[in-house]
Amino acid sequence: MIARVGDRLVLKGVHLGDLPHVGVITAVRHADGSPPYEVRWLDDGRYALVFPGPEAHVEPAQHGNVGHR
Repeated sequence: MIARVGDRLVLKGVHLGDLPHVGVITAVRHADGSPPYEVRWLDDGRYALVFPGPEAHVEPAQHGNVGHR
């Protein structure tokens, strides 16, 4: 999995009826874009360090004006 600052990280629900958990990647710790990622969750605004599993995927953002860390 490769991501950039500003991309969205989507975690699919693991149980029937679970809603996806969506966050914006605020920092990428490796130059090659590999995990872990610092993510701000959109539902509650909290930040977390995430090591995505198989239920996760990245939705690329428009990167015209996004800075990289």
